[in-house]
Amino acid sequence: MKKKTKKQLKFGLIGRNISYSFSKKYFNEKFEIGHFDNCEYKNYDIESIKEFPKVITEIKGLRGLNVTIPYKEEIIPYLDKLSKTAKKIGAVNCVTISKKKKLKGYNTDYHGFKKSIKPLLKDHHKKALILGTGGASKAIAYALRSLKIEYDFVSRTADEFQYKYEELDASIFEEYTIIINTTPVGTHPNVNDCPNLDYSLFTKKHIAYDLIYNPEETAFLRKAKAQGAATKNGYEMLVLQAEKAWKIWNE
Repeated sequence: MKKKTKKQLKFGLIGRNISYSFSKKYFNEKFEIGHFDNCEYKNYDIESIKEFPKVITEIKGLRGLNVTIPYKEEIIPYLDKLSKTAKKIGAVNCVTISKKKKLKGYNTDYHGFKKSIKPLLKDHHKKALILGTGGASKAIAYALRSLKIEYDFVSRTADEFQYKYEELDASIFEEYTIIINTTPVGTHPNVNDCPNLDYSLFTKKHIAYDLIYNPEETAFLRKAKAQGAATKNGYEMLVLQAEKAWKIWNE
């Protein structure tokens, strides 16, 4: 008799220009080490979110997806259901696919960020500036709320709800001692780029946190560190959110 083989389970990443992806390497190494011989992880690089339904219908055995820039918000209308947390955040980075092709969205970014920044926090870290207003920034805001840390957004255009980069002066830096970069500025290969800040305003009281993990130390982190700030890149956050996604896919 033929030995019955396990059903092939497929996972992947939805995004645009994602050949550099952390997720594909991380999960395939995880599958190899853990002897998950029936699992594979691929990148699904799409030019537009309109191509997303095609991925779902054409890829057989697809069980779960991660979602990255620029689709964390755009993907929501294509999903059948959202977890309570994803609904509150308004962004999705993890999707489960049922046998009947029903799609449910989750957010594991907030979990990864919250857990990874916690060890750096001290009593004086009461307010944060979030650089950028994309899907990732929403998860960061949700995590900060759960940590009882006040925050404001920084963007290239100011309004009543957010600062403009040019407005950030010494008095603002004194008040906000956590600065979080959620923009792609400084990602490989543009490693010399950094958010438009006066880096001399960073002090030993500051935390500079960058969601970017490639390069390991961005220009943003390097310049903040030179002023004595505590720094952290996004690698641990990525690992933590990936493990949370794996748990969700296997529930």
